[in-house]
Amino acid sequence: MNSEYYMRMALDLAKKGMGYTSPNPMVGAVIVKNGKVIGKGYHHKYGDLHAERDALANATDDVTGATMYVTLEPCCHKGKQPPCVDAIIQAGIKKVCVGSDDPNPLVAGKGIKILQDNGIEVEPHILKEEYDSLNKVFFHYIQTKTPYVILKYAMTIDGKIATYTGESKWITGEKAREHVHNNRHRYSGIMVGVKTVLEDNPMLTCRIPEGVNPTRIICDTNLRTPIESNIVQSAKDIQTIIATGNVEEEKVKIYEELGCKILQLPDENGKVSLESLMKKIGEMNIDSVIVEGGGTLNWSMVSKGLVNKTEIYIAPKIFGGKDAKTPVEGQGFKLPAESLKLEKSKVSILGEDILIESYIKE
Repeated sequence: MNSEYYMRMALDLAKKGMGYTSPNPMVGAVIVKNGKVIGKGYHHKYGDLHAERDALANATDDVTGATMYVTLEPCCHKGKQPPCVDAIIQAGIKKVCVGSDDPNPLVAGKGIKILQDNGIEVEPHILKEEYDSLNKVFFHYIQTKTPYVILKYAMTIDGKIATYTGESKWITGEKAREHVHNNRHRYSGIMVGVKTVLEDNPMLTCRIPEGVNPTRIICDTNLRTPIESNIVQSAKDIQTIIATGNVEEEKVKIYEELGCKILQLPDENGKVSLESLMKKIGEMNIDSVIVEGGGTLNWSMVSKGLVNKTEIYIAPKIFGGKDAKTPVEGQGFKLPAESLKLEKSKVSILGEDILIESYIKE
């Protein structure tokens, strides 16, 4: 077996941590000796053993002289866990094959250098693009301290997110909705505007078995979110943030007593400052946010350059109607040349629906 074989095995292990490791990266590790796999591990969840230590703990034979295949450069600093480079050196590992460099300033090449300085051979950048793609969220967050933002919406083939009466259940089918819930498990936060709460009274939860609910974030400048709404009534069980410009202490206290966290943020043209909100929730270790709002919030996020990726679900239906809502409203761009450019688009078929995933062109 060649290095890529074992690195793909490590990649599959890393994916098992999806939805559980935030704000840490997903990492997998495999230990091979004399052509035989003797240890496997991955980062199970935030605060648990890192992949390298997990693989060493699971080893079925003496690892002295073995090769470790790990998807991310081993850490060399103490966080919730001790440095992985120390464990690798002490175990007598002879060679380490690495997928991605760790952009964390506390690591950033230092982990590899420490291994090399201790006589361990390091082969970097095996399947690097695949591992970099897996941890796009982590790479963005660790370097900017703001969440990676995914703009998501479902629309008909004629570009409507509701009928002219406001009805939107359901635009897409079960397969597409299942995909949405898998992403709610994968990403740390989900954000909507108060109009979505008022019109749909959603729960914004993850409905897959053993899934993790994202932190719910409501943009509500004037604190209009109904006390009796599903979101407020479940706030003691599911982390809920309401971003507002309202500073009425008595009103704020009611929401806080029901379990909501109120973020009082600067006002920007009569709306909550989204830049301030992104910075604030980044400080709360929320490394990624799905925006599932309406046309107004979507335009605000797009126009301020706060979106990193789009996930657009398209249903083979036509709603029509000049007054039917569209996914991105607001003022819009004046000229085609000013438009938001997307790249690296990927098309998937989900039952009867189409999913187009794209990245913002830098």
